[in-house]
Amino acid sequence: MADATKSQFPVTLREGEDGYVVAECPILPGCISQGETRQKALENIKEAIAVSLETRKAYNLPPRIEMIQVEIAVS
Repeated sequence: MADATKSQFPVTLREGEDGYVVAECPILPGCISQGETRQKALENIKEAIAVSLETRKAYNLPPRIEMIQVEIAVS
């Protein structure tokens, strides 16, 4: 088996209404997961990212969408 290339993906974490930690990868549409703890949510989103990438590859979609940062004034 060939060595896998490692990539980094941005992930947001927030508390869900049910007390679980919700994890989402904003550059992969629909890539969201959760866990009872922060650690479990991170484990679950890594798995969700891997599945999302496999699916996107199978459908010849780009591996991720472009994400940039913009600066705005906040009062």
